[in-house]
Amino acid sequence: MMRMPNGTRRPARVPAAGRWHGAWLMAVAGSMVVASCGPPPARGARTGPQPTTSAAAPSEERWADSVLASMPLRDRVAQLVWPWILGDYVAEGSEEWQRILRLVRDEHVGGFIISVGSPLDIAVKLNALQRASALPLLVGADLETGVGFRARGGFFLPNAIDLGGATTFPLQMALGASGDTALAYEEARVTAREARALGIHIAFGPDLDVNNNPANPVIGARSFSEDPAMTARLGVAYVHGLQEHGMIATGKHFPGHGDTETNSHLALAVVTASKARLDSVELVPFRAAIRAHVGAIMTFHGFLPALDSSGVPATLSPRVMTELLRRELGFDGLLVTDAMDMAGVVSEFGALEAVKRATAAGADVLLMPPDIHGAIDAVVAGIGEGRYSEERINGSARRLLILKSRLGLLRQRLVAVDSVRAIVGDSSHVALANRIAERGLVLVKDSLRLVPLERTASHRILSVTYARRSDLGAGTTFNAELRRAGMALKSVYVDADAALSDVGGLASAADSADVVIVGSYVNVSSASATADAPSGFSAMLDAIQGRTRRVILVSFGTPYLLQQAPGISSYVIAWGGMTASQRAAARGVIGEIPIDGRLPVSIPPLVRLGAGESRAAVGPSRRD
Repeated sequence: MMRMPNGTRRPARVPAAGRWHGAWLMAVAGSMVVASCGPPPARGARTGPQPTTSAAAPSEERWADSVLASMPLRDRVAQLVWPWILGDYVAEGSEEWQRILRLVRDEHVGGFIISVGSPLDIAVKLNALQRASALPLLVGADLETGVGFRARGGFFLPNAIDLGGATTFPLQMALGASGDTALAYEEARVTAREARALGIHIAFGPDLDVNNNPANPVIGARSFSEDPAMTARLGVAYVHGLQEHGMIATGKHFPGHGDTETNSHLALAVVTASKARLDSVELVPFRAAIRAHVGAIMTFHGFLPALDSSGVPATLSPRVMTELLRRELGFDGLLVTDAMDMAGVVSEFGALEAVKRATAAGADVLLMPPDIHGAIDAVVAGIGEGRYSEERINGSARRLLILKSRLGLLRQRLVAVDSVRAIVGDSSHVALANRIAERGLVLVKDSLRLVPLERTASHRILSVTYARRSDLGAGTTFNAELRRAGMALKSVYVDADAALSDVGGLASAADSADVVIVGSYVNVSSASATADAPSGFSAMLDAIQGRTRRVILVSFGTPYLLQQAPGISSYVIAWGGMTASQRAAARGVIGEIPIDGRLPVSIPPLVRLGAGESRAAVGPSRRD
C-alpha cells in the first residue's frame, strides 16, 4: 500500500510492463510504504541511515534475494544501467517528461544520475520518478563542490539575477590549501544533508586523483593535492563526512586520472607511469579510502600500460577493475563507470561494445550510456555470447538492491519538499563555505608587498575581470566586496573568448590606478583541450605591466596560471569563481581576514609544494 498525503492508503500502482512487478509488490507490501511530505526534520537532524557502509543485515539480504529471484533477466540488467537526466522543470504532459517516464516504466532502470537544476525542481522531479517506479531508484550526482555544484538556480537573463540554490563550496584544492581534515569532514556532512533532502543518495566524489601533472586539462583543482598522503587524509575525512550522514561516497577516478595531458571526455587518456610509481602515488588515496570503507569507486577512462598492456582503458579492463581493485585492494563496494558516452571509451569500441566490456570488467553501474534501451539489450546479449555469466549480473543487481534497502528507501523513498528550504542553502552551510574559502586562500608571492591594499579614499584600484561571457557571476561579488570596504574602484570586464582589441584603453586605465587587480576566472574544464589560459591573457597582462608593476593577479580557476605570468609581482589563488571564493579573495586582499593557506601543488619551475606567504588581518574596513 502507499500512503496518501491525507493519511489514507491506496494500492500501489503496478506498472503495465512486467508481471513480476505485481508479484513483488504483493510479496513485500508491508515494507512498501513511502512517505508523503511530512513535517521537516528537526534542525541539525541527520537524514538517512547512519552509517551507510555497515555489513548487509540478514533482512536486507533476504529482501534483495527475494526480489532478485522474481525479476526477469532484462530487468536485472536494467538495475545496472543509469541514464543522465537534467534537474530542470518539465511539465507532466511534455514530451521530455514522457521520455523520462518510459525509462522507469518500460526500461525499469535501477537509478539515475541527475544534473543541473534548482533544488525544488530536482526534489519534485525525483519524487515523481520514485512514485512511478516499482522499485526504489538510486540517484547519484556530481557534487564535487557541494550540492550547489548541480543544484543552483542559475541566472535569469537578461538581468543576470542570481536565482540562488544549494550551498556551493570552493574547488577541492581549497581544502588541500587549508590542510584541515575537520573542514573536509564538515563540507561532506553539509553535502550529505543537502543532497539527501533533495532525494540524491550517492555523491560522485570526492576526487581522489593526485594531480601531479600541471598540464592536466580535466582534473586540476578538482583534486586535493599533488601529495598522495595529503590527498588520502583529506579524502578519508570527506568519505567519513558523507557516509556518517546517510550518503554514499564515491572515490574517483580509479586508478588515477592526475598524471595525464589528455581530456578523457575528448579522447583516450594515457598514464605512462610505472607500476611502482602508481603503487606509491596514484593508488595511495584509493587504498586509504577502501580502508575507510568508501561505498563506491568510479572508474577512469584512461589507458595505463603498466597495469594492462592490452590498450583498453581502465574502465574496460578486468585486470584493473577485478584483479587489482576487487582482489588485490579488497574493494567490495559499488563499482561505477565514468560516463559511458565519453570518447575515452566509445571512440574505439562504440557505445554498445563498451558497455559489454565494462560489464565484463566488473562494473556494477553503467553510467550514462547514450542509448539506454540498446545498452540493456547489449548487456543481455553479452551473456549469450559467453562474455560473462548470468551470476555476474546477479551479483551487481543484488549489491544495488541491498544498497537501496540500507539507504532506507523501502521505508521512505520520497523527500519532504516543504522541508527543502529549511535545509538546502542554510545560513550555517554558507558560513562554512565562506570559512573554507578563507582558510584555503593562498598568497603565492607578493614581491612588492601590495597585500593588504592601502585603505584610503585616494588609493585608486582598477579591477579587471577576465572571464568568459557565459560566466555571469564572474567578478560580481569580488568587486562588490571591494566597494563595500570603501575602495576607490574602477572595474573593467575583458571577454576571454574575444580578440583583445582595446589594449591601449586597458593600458590607459592602468595608468590612472595605484594598483591593478586582475581576476582570472578561466578555469581548467572538460571543454578545454589544455590547461593553458586563452592566448589573449598574456597580451592583456603585458599591456598592463607595460604601464605599472603594481599588479595583483588573482586566479579563480587553475593554480598553474602563474606559468602564464611568471613576472607578476603578486599572485593569489582563490580556488574557484563561486561566491565564497570571490568574497574570501576580496577580504584577503584588503586585509579583513588573515591569509595563511599553503600551495597543495607545485607550480614548476616557479614555486614548490607548500609555498605561500602569510598575512595577518588588519581589521575590518571602516564601513563595516
